[in-house]
Amino acid sequence: MSTPEERRWVGRLQGQVIFAIAFVVFSLLLLSQIGDQTKWVKRTAFFAQPRFWPAVGLGGMVVFGALHFWRLPRRRVRRTDVIEARIWAQPLEYALWFMAYVLMVPVIGYLPVTMAFVPAMVWRMGYRSKKLLWAGAAFGAIVVVVFKAFLQVKIPGAMLYEYLPGALRSFFILNF
Repeated sequence: MSTPEERRWVGRLQGQVIFAIAFVVFSLLLLSQIGDQTKWVKRTAFFAQPRFWPAVGLGGMVVFGALHFWRLPRRRVRRTDVIEARIWAQPLEYALWFMAYVLMVPVIGYLPVTMAFVPAMVWRMGYRSKKLLWAGAAFGAIVVVVFKAFLQVKIPGAMLYEYLPGALRSFFILNF
């Protein structure tokens, strides 16, 4: 049941509590690191200090994030807030997929990882037919050929290629 304050609130209320808490915590974390990340230079004007404007920005983030939290009609996390936060977190899955891809390329190789990764993403997006999975693998191979042959993007050879015989090893390092 909503309170009179919640009824007067303009906009969505779900997730605001988690957002405000996360924003203030993240801002405080950044503000706590400002001494290690910036300098205070002697004989420099106050407003020209390398630390001044980042400190103003981060201080504003902390203050205004705390004011946002304080002005919310409720400050307790509810089930709807958690559901909303899960919706916000869903795109992070694709960032994790990409990070796995980036970490596997130097180990296994650009061609095999791309040809496995693209069908895996096709599968993850809900396309389950064999035709589309093979189309994804073909697309992965085409991407590798375009990047390596036509665009001449230099991608280091994989650690797995070190175990191949001499001429084959050089061929894979240069082309795949």
